[in-house]
Amino acid sequence: MKSVLIQSAVQKEWVAKLEAHREILTKYAQSNDRAHRFPHENIQWLVDEGYTQLTLPESYGGRGATLEDMVVLQSVLGSIDGPTALSIGWHIALVGEVFERRIWDKAILDDFAKAVKNGALTNRAVSEAETGSPTRGGRPQTYARFENNHYILNGVKTFTSMSPVLTHIIVAAYIPENEQVGFFMVEKGAPGLEIANNWNMVGMRATESHDVILNDVHVQPDQLLEIRGEGPPYQNGWLLHIPATYLGIAQAARDYAVDFALHYSPNSIKGTIADLPVVQQNIGQMETKLITARHLLWSTARAYQMMTPQDTIAAETAASKVVVMNEGLDVIDLAMRIVGAKSLEMERPLQRYFRDMRAGLHNPPMQDMAYTKIAQQAMTERQSDV
Repeated sequence: MKSVLIQSAVQKEWVAKLEAHREILTKYAQSNDRAHRFPHENIQWLVDEGYTQLTLPESYGGRGATLEDMVVLQSVLGSIDGPTALSIGWHIALVGEVFERRIWDKAILDDFAKAVKNGALTNRAVSEAETGSPTRGGRPQTYARFENNHYILNGVKTFTSMSPVLTHIIVAAYIPENEQVGFFMVEKGAPGLEIANNWNMVGMRATESHDVILNDVHVQPDQLLEIRGEGPPYQNGWLLHIPATYLGIAQAARDYAVDFALHYSPNSIKGTIADLPVVQQNIGQMETKLITARHLLWSTARAYQMMTPQDTIAAETAASKVVVMNEGLDVIDLAMRIVGAKSLEMERPLQRYFRDMRAGLHNPPMQDMAYTKIAQQAMTERQSDV
C-alpha cells in the first residue's frame, strides 16, 4: 500500500516489513477460510517480530506506537489477510487502551506488560447470545459470585476472536453483590475455562471466534481489573482498529480488480479491459471511495492523539466506522463488477473479501448507534451555540 499519509518511522518500518512478507502471510488465507482454521502461522510471526508489542509503552519495553500508527498498520495488514488483522487488532488495541487509561492497579499493569513482552495474546470476552452487542448496554448473563475470598465465574461469552491462542481473557461478568459489571482477568488453563469449537460463519471464518465457556472459574479478588462506568470519562479511539482492518480488505479487492483489468484480454477487444471507459470509471470510483475512507479514518486517529480533555471525538470515530464500511462495501461491489462472473469463483479471493467485509457490519459500533451518537452530538452542539 502506498499513501502520502504514511509518515512516522514506525509506520514506514512496519509497512515495509509487512509488504516484504505479504506472500508468506497470504499463503494459507484461502485454505484457512475453507476450513475455518485460525492463521496460527501469521499470528506467531507477528508475535516473533514484535508486532504484538507495538502499542506497549516504551517505558515497559514496547515500541510506544500511537493510535495513528496502529490504524495505518492495521489497514496494511487487513489488505494482506483480514482475519489475521482483525484477530491481532483486538490485542494491540486493548494493550494501547489499557496503558493509555492506566486504571488497573500498577502491579497488574506491570505483570500484564511482562506477559505481553513474553508473547501473551489478549482479548475481551464481552458479547453474549442473550444480550446482543455489548455496546447496547445489556447486562451480562455471565455472573461472578464472591465466595470464600474469591470470585466464581459462570457463563458463556460469544464472538471471542483469536480464542484458540488467547493467553489472557478479560471477561465481563455481573457481580450480584454490588449490582455492577466487572472485568476479570482469566488466564489460559484456568480450571473450568473451556473454548468451544463452534465457530462456523460465512465471513471472517479464520478468526475462530468461538464461545468461551466458564464453569465455576475461580478468580482472585485482585484479578477484578475494573468496574464498568467507573473511572474518568474516556473516549476509546483504539476501537478504530476495526474499520482499519475492513479498509484493508476493501483495498485488497481494489488491488485484485485493477490487476485483473490490466491483464485480462478477451478476444472480443484489442488490448485489455483496463482500456475500456466503463472499467476506468469503476476503477476511478473505487479509488475515490478508498481515498475518502482512508483520509477520514487516518485523520481521525491523528486528531485523537492531539485532542485535549475538553475535546470530544465520538462523532468522528463513529463516522469513521460507518464511512469505511459503506465505502468499502461499494468498493468490493465495483471490484466484482470489473472482474465479472469470475469474481464468484471460489478459487479467487474476491468472494472471500465480499464475505469478510459483510462481517464488519456487526462489529461495534453498529450503524444505527453510530448515527444516533453523531446526531446527538450535533444537536448538543447547536443547543450550546444558541
